[in-house]
Amino acid sequence: MGSCRAWAPPELLVLSMWLWASSAGPTQPPGPTLRVRLAGYPRKHNEGRVELFYNDEWGTICDDDFTLANAHVLCRHLGFVAATGWAHSAKYGKGVGRIWLDNVNCAGGEKSIGDCKHRGWGNSDCSHEEDAGVICKDERIPGFKDSNVIETEQSHVEEVRLRAVVVGARRQLPVTEGVVEVRYKDGWAQICDEGWSSHNSRVVCGMLGFPAEKKINRNFYKLASKSQPKQKRREDVGSKKRLLTGRQQLTYRLHSVSCAGTELHLSMCAFEFYRGNASAACGAGSPAVVSCAPGPQFATGSGHKKKQRQQQQPQQGQPRIRLKGGAKVGEGRVEVLKGNEWGTICDDRWNLLSASVVCRELGFGSAKEALTGARMGQGTGPIHMNEVQCLGTEKSLWSCPFKNITQEDCKHSEDVAVRCNVPYMGYETLIRLSGGRSRFEGRVEVAVEAGAGEQPRWGLVCSEGWGTLEAMVACRQLGLGFANHGLQETWYWDASNVTEMVLSGVKCAGHEMSLSHCQHHGSSLNCRNTGTRFAAGVICSETASDLLLHAPLVQETAYIEDRPLHMLYCAAEESCLSSSARLANWPYGHRRLLRFSSQIHNNGRADFRPKAGRHSWVWHECHRHYHSMDIFTHYDILTPNGTKVAEGHKASFCLEDTECEEDVAKRYECANFGEQGITVGCWDLYRHDIDCQWIDITDVKPGNYILQVVINPNFEVAESDFTNNAMKCNCKYDGHRIWVHSCHIGDALSEEANKRFEQYPGQLNNQIS
Repeated sequence: MGSCRAWAPPELLVLSMWLWASSAGPTQPPGPTLRVRLAGYPRKHNEGRVELFYNDEWGTICDDDFTLANAHVLCRHLGFVAATGWAHSAKYGKGVGRIWLDNVNCAGGEKSIGDCKHRGWGNSDCSHEEDAGVICKDERIPGFKDSNVIETEQSHVEEVRLRAVVVGARRQLPVTEGVVEVRYKDGWAQICDEGWSSHNSRVVCGMLGFPAEKKINRNFYKLASKSQPKQKRREDVGSKKRLLTGRQQLTYRLHSVSCAGTELHLSMCAFEFYRGNASAACGAGSPAVVSCAPGPQFATGSGHKKKQRQQQQPQQGQPRIRLKGGAKVGEGRVEVLKGNEWGTICDDRWNLLSASVVCRELGFGSAKEALTGARMGQGTGPIHMNEVQCLGTEKSLWSCPFKNITQEDCKHSEDVAVRCNVPYMGYETLIRLSGGRSRFEGRVEVAVEAGAGEQPRWGLVCSEGWGTLEAMVACRQLGLGFANHGLQETWYWDASNVTEMVLSGVKCAGHEMSLSHCQHHGSSLNCRNTGTRFAAGVICSETASDLLLHAPLVQETAYIEDRPLHMLYCAAEESCLSSSARLANWPYGHRRLLRFSSQIHNNGRADFRPKAGRHSWVWHECHRHYHSMDIFTHYDILTPNGTKVAEGHKASFCLEDTECEEDVAKRYECANFGEQGITVGCWDLYRHDIDCQWIDITDVKPGNYILQVVINPNFEVAESDFTNNAMKCNCKYDGHRIWVHSCHIGDALSEEANKRFEQYPGQLNNQIS
């Protein structure tokens, strides 16, 4: 892809501050002047998170396959004689912007990290939670000269928070209003508000996960900083707010902050540090105070939520942008609505400014990462936009300059994605796993609020009704990605002293941020098996599969066959015929079958594997094959008002890689009791001429119908997106022939187009019950 010029205000270069902006992958190899620096906190001058300045941007290195040899090369580049160690999992804090290198493999003698083997500049499947760091031996190379001098004093702004100072606000999350503080040494320091502007507030709010700032009465907050030592709290005249104004030693760290409002991080703004003794600093000012407007998902209070809903009401009804395929709230593949059809965006010139417009439009803060190369899975349908170039001030992505493209310009392997800043809600503190072999698995324990002043007590979740959707929410709340399995028996993880069941009847839709947001029995526990053996458990994964049907093939291959009953004994044994077939005069007569081919693609980031291991697969002698899933697909004929008039089901007797994309190798083959599954980038083809690849329409009367195919209908196997598992077609049956048309994935069209398709109001989801 073509590269784009990074946005770099001149004041950033003067201050030697962070520059975080995303661009498409560079085409030129790195020169000998590759710059390296150490960043992060807490750290000493000879250790920290590794950051590389490449293609006019600072970025990090992923810790995958990182070794001490890599650290030796980096430390020598920085002027140290050698490395004594390295750090993984963002020990020195998470960076922002690009992850330049991944899977780095140095021999140890290279002059630059760019000379080592790696996946390519900007090609990474990591998040900033995997940023690598190094610990260098505190001994300089004799005569080493480099402009990249590592300062002993921390000279970057990394962590920022809002400290609530209003009585009652401290217990509420998210914190939307308070004093702005930056991490300094072992504590927090304030910012002088002299010259503070709404642009500054917008940047701070964006960092903290809020789409916009609100006006605030700064004079009200001056009471807190100017209060007398003996005063514990004080009432503002005419205000119901009360301030927590206990005497506090203020430590000012920054002053003269000046942001344009489009910066992604406070460190990208112009500002100055207080040096030396700052006790008399900010004489004419006070600590900077900010108030943020939360997005609709994070609004608290009914009045606030109502106001948010009014503000968020789009001009034309349905939102024109959405995120798909992300494990966490505020991340996913970016999809936009154009001409009543959802499509994706090509990654040419995709950067953090454009990503931030997406994030704020969706009710989140600014962007943490602008992802390219279908990092959140490949989309389907049209690619609506390319070379999007936002300034960062736009209210909608559609207001940004972009190019319309032809199919030759881009492929879905170049779909863009985002990771947005979201408000801290503390949900992960109310859940934990115990007994597992790794942090990604275990028995689920949840915190239940106790009385005032008491510590919350931990308890177990009843496993009755616990499945993949509930496990998905638990893994999201834990911050561990997707769910591989939701387990109803966890006797093998009996390693905790927590034995009491405290939550039962949990039923989730799958999109919730916390188990407490799902339906459940409340304080009245109702669980038949309260023993720890039947406590709910999960196995989480950072990636998941994503199956979807190739809709045009169904439309192209559909036809009717009158099949003699004497050829359908095996099909009857496997329940592939309608119930009236039992009353037929076997072996005489026939059944009328609607046949079609199914081509099921895995567009996710993990292979699709049957839930059951091969030890529990069932052998069917009649067809001489193994069933690895009881039901893999549902085939239904429905009336326009949703009534089911014919049905079929497909057991996944043979999940395998029929064909794959270029450069993708087949991994699964059913022959000789082989492993079953569908590899990422491959598809499984069920031809129209095999048994059970049909719907028995013998009893269906002539008329207009909907053909619906649903993959993985019982959510037996986890996927990153269940909303694209259904495909629908319009059908016209005259009693002799059938016409199948307008086939599409269930969530591919706008709400308005779906209403027209269904021919009755209210049917907006992708499955019809």
